[in-house]
Amino acid sequence: MQVSAQQKIKLSPWKYAVAVWLTVVISAGFLIDIPMIPILLETSRNLFLHVPMWFTMIAIFFAGLVYSIRYLSNGRLDMDIHAETATAVGIVFGICGLLTGAMWARFTWGSWWTFAEPKLNLSAMAMMIYVAYFVLRSAFDDPEKRAKVAAVYNIFAASTIPFLLFIIPRQLPSLHPGADGNPAFSDLTAPELRWIFYPAVIGFIGLGWWMKDILYRYKKLQQKLETESV
Repeated sequence: MQVSAQQKIKLSPWKYAVAVWLTVVISAGFLIDIPMIPILLETSRNLFLHVPMWFTMIAIFFAGLVYSIRYLSNGRLDMDIHAETATAVGIVFGICGLLTGAMWARFTWGSWWTFAEPKLNLSAMAMMIYVAYFVLRSAFDDPEKRAKVAAVYNIFAASTIPFLLFIIPRQLPSLHPGADGNPAFSDLTAPELRWIFYPAVIGFIGLGWWMKDILYRYKKLQQKLETESV
């Protein structure tokens, strides 16, 4: 099937900007000279990947929360699709955050995973809560009922993030920066690192939104094809 020039998908200018932005940021993250922080040394470069993954996850989950609330207020099924796709992308970045964190732990703590570290375990719990969101969705065939139950659950899931990732870990002993002899996070944001870290956060959030947009358009097309085939 041939596609005319008018039908070809064109990238929005902001997507080109995200692609160029991230290419420059990641390249600079590997090429610049960084301060040799005790314990972390060259692994400090993981700051440009690990932490932005979590920022992106939180931002995309928050977008999913907003879409779920909007669905409950207006009943539009496209809001449910927005919420579903945002949540899916948030989980992807959460898993990437866990993987980059495990790599960092291996080279600084000597173990890929330790159950003595509350942030690791509570982050994994947060991922499981969001995976349950999709398990719950699969239990309903009726689109409206599925959307309504999923929206309510998504609000609950989002409400656990501040407690699991920020509040509870601060009350417990931790191997993360700022505790038990590890450098504080302020040491990890030396000028050389800040110049890459903050642009990386912006770039990965842009990438996350781009991924969510692609998945949303795929879901809408799938829905349209299913409707036409009935």
